Amino acid sequence: MGKGGEAKFALSAKKDRSEVSTDNLTKYTWQQVKEHASPADAWIVYQNRVYDVSDWHEHPGGAVIFTHAGDDMTDIFAAFHAPGSQAAMKRFLIGELIPETVEHKDDKQRDFEKGYRDLRAKLVMMGMFKSNYGFYLYKQAFNMSMWASAMALMYYSDNVGVQLFAATWMGLFLQQCGWLAHDFLHHQVFKNRFYGDLHGVFWGDLMQGFSVQWWKNKHNGHHAVPNLHNSSAVSTDGDPDIDTMPVLAWSLKQAQSFRELHDGKDSGFVKYMISNQKIFYFPILLLARLSWLRESFKVAFRLGAASENAKLEMERKGLQFPILEPIGIALHHMWMTAFVTGFGRFSAAYSIGLFLLCTCSSGFFLAIVFGLGHNGMATYDAESRPDFWKLQVTTTRNVTGGHGFPQFFVDWFCGGLQYQVDHHLFPGIPRHNLRRTHEFVESFCKEWGVRYHETDMIDGTFEVLDCLDSVAMEFVKDFVREG
Repeated sequence: MGKGGEAKFALSAKKDRSEVSTDNLTKYTWQQVKEHASPADAWIVYQNRVYDVSDWHEHPGGAVIFTHAGDDMTDIFAAFHAPGSQAAMKRFLIGELIPETVEHKDDKQRDFEKGYRDLRAKLVMMGMFKSNYGFYLYKQAFNMSMWASAMALMYYSDNVGVQLFAATWMGLFLQQCGWLAHDFLHHQVFKNRFYGDLHGVFWGDLMQGFSVQWWKNKHNGHHAVPNLHNSSAVSTDGDPDIDTMPVLAWSLKQAQSFRELHDGKDSGFVKYMISNQKIFYFPILLLARLSWLRESFKVAFRLGAASENAKLEMERKGLQFPILEPIGIALHHMWMTAFVTGFGRFSAAYSIGLFLLCTCSSGFFLAIVFGLGHNGMATYDAESRPDFWKLQVTTTRNVTGGHGFPQFFVDWFCGGLQYQVDHHLFPGIPRHNLRRTHEFVESFCKEWGVRYHETDMIDGTFEVLDCLDSVAMEFVKDFVREG
């Protein structure tokens, strides 16, 4: 067992962890650190110090910590944690990194990293991380007005057209709930993270039907390693958001890795889906919310987990809100049932139709924004990832107005994720400050020659489809070649 796994037993020891000696620390090479890259044997580097967090599933942020096992977590740690959080790491300290052994970093790279860390400090000093409570009061009030108006239309109207509109309007409400839960759970609004988590339960579990625990495990992992493929079948250093096989492949490497897990062969279903994935992309988006509802229900009621690391996290850590989460999910399905049945007036078939319209439209509205954010952008192998800044920028796409969609609509519809590049670099900055932040990010990228990509909703969607088509053609050639 590594030091991380032993940490929970140290709680009963009468040793003051704040007194961990830093004298005469063992020196480690970068290659030695890289050898400890699995959850059961996980070393991480923070500011040139080496920490052993092996088997530490009790980590407050969940299994996301293992995405950087065997790697440097300095910048992703700063992105996710409140100031002073590094003090909690002292008990895992085992040594120091020998900087000269990090052969993939030259002086220019070190200057570049110092540059973006200085930019982060500048944004903190400018108050970009401070939220405007008035803005979030307005957003919550507007969302609740969407919910109340949809409920009223369904309750009072006997017009089929009005009822279909109400179901679609409710689908858009559910999408907007996603953005609010996202902001609260990224701790953009409150310094006290417990308050943010409670608001996340309201907008996530109760109003949207999504488990906070399920979302955190999946989304935090995505933020840490966007568009990365797992380095092996047992590692957790890849992006869960592109783990879409066997229905979608975002690179030939992803399709080949899936094949290796299944005796080196592609089933007829896999061949058909990947070969035609450009056609199936939009239908899959329509069904996305059904999958998310299922996974959320499983997590909230402890019936299973979507991934092995989520399963281990549940077993070792449990739910953060073991009572509120299942109650919230249950109440969500109760009010949704009342809504789609017309408060008991509609037939079962018509009610199911309204539920599918509401759910599928919401899934589409959510997933189209997710897809624009990352799909069709660069993908990397986990073991050859670039530095934090370049990883976040090259795997991410900003969305602008265009093709008839004005910028104010894009800003509202995307809920802050139109500035996906900037959000990924600084996930703690509230959405109302992202426009100003973007100016600094754009300037920094130009200064250092780093390209970032932005396009409108239509062109971006065609880029995603072109990527799927290109991967499909590579896949067909590959399985023909493999026989």
